[in-house]
Amino acid sequence: MKDAEMTGTEKTHAEKATARPATGSSAPAAEGLDARLVVERGAFRLDVALTAAPGDVVALLGPNGAGKTTALRALAGLVPLTDGHLRLDGAPLDRTPPESRPVGVVFQDYLLFPHLTALDNVAFGPRCHGAGKAEARAQAAEWLDRMGLAAHAGAKPRRLSGGQAQRVALARALATRPRLLLLDEPLAALDARTRLDVRAQLRRHLAEFEAVAVLVTHDPLDAMVLADRLVVVEEGRIVQEGTPSDIARHPRTDYIAHLVGLNLYRGRADGHAVHVDAGPVITTTEDLAGPVFVAFPPSAVTLHRERPTASSARNLWQCEVAGLETHGDQIRADLSGELPLAADLTTVAAAELGLHPGAVVWATVKAAQTHAYPA
Repeated sequence: MKDAEMTGTEKTHAEKATARPATGSSAPAAEGLDARLVVERGAFRLDVALTAAPGDVVALLGPNGAGKTTALRALAGLVPLTDGHLRLDGAPLDRTPPESRPVGVVFQDYLLFPHLTALDNVAFGPRCHGAGKAEARAQAAEWLDRMGLAAHAGAKPRRLSGGQAQRVALARALATRPRLLLLDEPLAALDARTRLDVRAQLRRHLAEFEAVAVLVTHDPLDAMVLADRLVVVEEGRIVQEGTPSDIARHPRTDYIAHLVGLNLYRGRADGHAVHVDAGPVITTTEDLAGPVFVAFPPSAVTLHRERPTASSARNLWQCEVAGLETHGDQIRADLSGELPLAADLTTVAAAELGLHPGAVVWATVKAAQTHAYPA
């Protein structure tokens, strides 16, 4: 594979961006994926346009019921399109049966054959594509070696750890040399410790993959680490897409803001003042006019039990503690009031402030810690 031959190291997102032209839903490529997926199921309607060049890794993010898994199944041919189109490397796949598509799928529960060894699980794909038994097993052995699983070739799935089973499933999908690789929550079944190791390995394999990969996940960290481009789907439609850094810095819906850990508000800017819809004014460093979003992290919020008189912060609001929960090694306070927001503080600070549901506090945020951008 191209990276293994060149350096043997992982590509960063920046390196991958310079290695090939960027793509978006408005610029279909002759090679790669060009799809508009329209699926109607009862009252639900999915209408999502996706394009990707060979080598791209695209992550579909969205809340439960948003339609991301339906989109993945439509790409695989497991759900028929109601309308739209699906082309891969310029060839239409709309009416091609699933087993005849150049598509590899890694399901959330891996779906390994329990009665077959790891080697024969991986060989199953090449056998289905016409390879003889010896040839298929030779290809499977090569893939298991690439995955670091050569020593487990004779093991059946029940003898494999979760991380090993995930890599066998990935090897089985890649052994057919698909032009489209689909991954449905590929790390969801792993414990936290295993997830870190397997995520790093999966990133390396995806960086080496020369065709299109589409990843469905609910985990923003998986998406940020593994994907070149994020496509966020809510209620069956795309609400935002872009690079991981752009999505993280410029969320456009409450769901995305929650994913990336930001307080987000919409309002109208008049210079450095943003009049929040049905809320107070937020002072920012940006000088804008018209509809905007304003975002700032919970860590930017400082809480006081009395109204501060010596604070340099330009933003000050009275709030009430609606709830407290552990968030990593900190306490997250959910605050209600004229500007509902989340604030992060240390356990010691929360204790010193005597925080509890119903407590009245004053929240301050410096203008320099906010970020405003056009809506």
